[in-house]
This record gives sequence, C-alpha cells and structure tokens, in this order.
Amino acid sequence: MDLRVVALMAVVLLAFFSGIVAASRPGGELYIRPKPRKTLWLPWRPRHSSDPQQVHISLSGENHIRVSWMTYDGSSLPIVDYGTAPGEYSSSSSFGETTSYSYLLYDSGKIHHVVIGPLKPDTVYYYRCGGRGREFHFKTPPARFPITFAVVGDLGQTGWTATTLDHIGQSEYDALLLPGDLSYADYMQHLWDSFGELVEPYASSRPWMVTEGNHEKESILLFKSGFQAYNARWRMPYEESGSPSNLFYSFELSGVHVVMLGSYTDYDVSSDQYAWLKADLAKVDRVKTPWLLVLLHAPWYNSNYAHQGEGNSMMAAMERLLYAAGVDLVLAGHVHAYERSERVYNGCLDNCGAVHITVGDGGNREGLAERFCQPKPEWSVYREASFGHGELKIMNHTHALWTWHRNDDDETVKSDEVWINSLVSSACFASRMPELRKILMAP
Repeated sequence: MDLRVVALMAVVLLAFFSGIVAASRPGGELYIRPKPRKTLWLPWRPRHSSDPQQVHISLSGENHIRVSWMTYDGSSLPIVDYGTAPGEYSSSSSFGETTSYSYLLYDSGKIHHVVIGPLKPDTVYYYRCGGRGREFHFKTPPARFPITFAVVGDLGQTGWTATTLDHIGQSEYDALLLPGDLSYADYMQHLWDSFGELVEPYASSRPWMVTEGNHEKESILLFKSGFQAYNARWRMPYEESGSPSNLFYSFELSGVHVVMLGSYTDYDVSSDQYAWLKADLAKVDRVKTPWLLVLLHAPWYNSNYAHQGEGNSMMAAMERLLYAAGVDLVLAGHVHAYERSERVYNGCLDNCGAVHITVGDGGNREGLAERFCQPKPEWSVYREASFGHGELKIMNHTHALWTWHRNDDDETVKSDEVWINSLVSSACFASRMPELRKILMAP
C-alpha cells in the first residue's frame, strides 16, 4: 500500500482518538458540550490561478507591513503595489519570500510574503498583490495612544465564527490578537484554504498577529514535524524580534510591547524560547512602551474543568520572568469559555502580578466548556461559557479599558468591563520592579 495512503489512514485514526481525549476531563469523566453550530461551507468561486487568494496582513517591524497571499500559478510575481489613493500605486515592493508545502495528498499553492514600507501611521493604504486582481486596503495603526486591539481565540469555521467576525468587523480596532487555534484544519489541509477565504475580508484590512495552538501542530510521528501549514501560511515577525522560531516572537506598537509565546514548543529553562523571552523582556523600555502584554494558548489560570492544569508546567517555568518584567496582561485561549482574573502571581492575589484573561470562545466546532470548578477561586472575577470576543482599548500610559462581548444571541452584548491601570503607574514598578528586574539580567 502507498505510504501516503497509510499515513492518511493514520491521521484519520489520530483525529478520531484526539476527539475522544479532548472531550474528557482529568479522571476520565466526560462532560457534555452544548450543540455547536454547523461548520461553514464557503461557495467555490472560480478565479484565475494568478489571482491573489487568502490575503492577510501582519506587522513586520517598525512602520512596515507584511502582505501574505496564495496563488496557484508558478509564474505569479511576489510583488505588492501600494499607495494612499484607490487605484494609484506610488510604491511597490518585492522584498520577501515565496514558499509552498506538501502534506500527505495535499500540495499548497505558492504562498507569498512581501514586506512593504516604511508607512505612515494612522493612514489608509490601497494595495494590489502580484500585479493583478482585486484591490485591497488597510489602515495602519496609530503612532501613539489611544490604540484598540480586538482579541479572539479558537476561531474555527462555524456559524459562531461568522458571528464573531461580524461583530469584530463592526468595531473600531487597530490590530487583532489571536492566541492560537485558527482554522481547526486538524490535518485536513483544504480547511486552511477555506479559513483563509473566510477571514480575508478582516485580515486583509487590519494586521492579524497570531500565535499557535494545539490545533496548529498537525504532527505525525516519524512522518511529519509539527506546524508545517501554520509556519508556511502565517509568517510572523520573529526574525525582526530576534527569535529563532516563528512559534514565539514579540512586536511593539503605539506604546505597547506584545510578546507572543508558544505553548507547544519547548519552554523550560534550557530552551531557546526561555532564553529568548528572558532577553526580550530585559530589553523592554517601559518609558517608550509602558504597556506589556503576553499572549499564549494554554491558560495558566483556569477554573474550568476543561484543560485543567495544562498550562501549569509552562507557568512554573516562565511566570517568574513575567512577574519580574511587570507584565500587565496575559491573554490565552484553549478553554472554550471566558474568564478574567484579578492581578495574580504564584496562585495568589498580588497587586504586582498580571491580569489573566481567557478568550478561547471565538466560535470553534467543539462547542463551549460549560463546567466551572466550585468554589470559584479567589483570583477569578468573571467567568462565562459563551462565544464572544474581547476588546482592549489602551487610552494612555496609565489606563486601559477591557470589554468582553458575548454573541450567543447573534448580537454583540458587552457582558464584562473593567478599567486596568498599568503597572508602571503603580507603586509596584517604582519600589519592587527594579529589584525584580535583576532576575532578567542574571546569567
């Protein structure tokens, strides 16, 4: 039997048993998810093989944007024409790369990543990919506060996903942060393509900054290493931030330093990720970037039965670094529910710790995780098993407004709201942080 067919059969069996494991809690007791909405089936639209498809943009260093798209014509040019007026392209760039990949019986098209800039802040640009096809446009983020982030995890491709994206599209945000689990392709590579088409209206007009979740891994023992599709399709600015891997990186935007960590690559004290994180946090200038955010997939503080304790080992390795650097917020996904904590460190309330927020409720096909542990931990403020998204509006150096918007009724309902003060404006940073920062500077 052909090796690729055998591997495909193995993948099907793996996906089946993975589903069983995902639906169980520690101890083997099953919990019942509410009925999910159906998976979306996007209509096939015939296009010329050179036309750009699955267009999305991301940040690529200061005042630069990376434009990514796919074509199915080997002669397509990796070039982006752009300008500040519709149909008038005063600049062009071919700085970037073209890649592709094969996965079992699937062969991708040509995946282009082209960096354009320098660009002006808070400005609308119109652009065309590959010298042909449709015109797109995006708005660059502002150079200074206020700045608004849309935050959503575990998106998938269901009716709930469509509702969540519609609600996000109605808001005035500058960039989107996604802490893992994008397409829920789970080895079926054509679902990466349909996901790219689904999010294109949103991801082509605002920067999407993502990190990987467990559904991006797609590894096959002795046959396929992990994250092949994710790394090929969603190229993030890891090189610009000095990271050796696309699975963890950082970027700065309008007074905010954002660290994107990988929950599914090595993170112990001897790992590349740990060494990079320590060096990255030590370089953060809190005068230039008074806000410090961290995103990862598996939450460190979680009072839901689902995925209970799965972030504990990473937290044991890295929480001390985040505490020493004065991280303001840690945003996670994975658990299909919403939860917000008080400032917390080492399992206890701590005014110098980070606020932890779980937003793994974007619209995935697996449904919601409805069962929470009782009694509610002291550090947990608000928790709810509903689909939705978050918005973080950082007003100035000292104050940010966090809101979470439920969409269970197909309408965006602001269900949680809190003002957050930056740690640099508190007594913590002035008194304790200089001493704690010695941890980051130690060998």
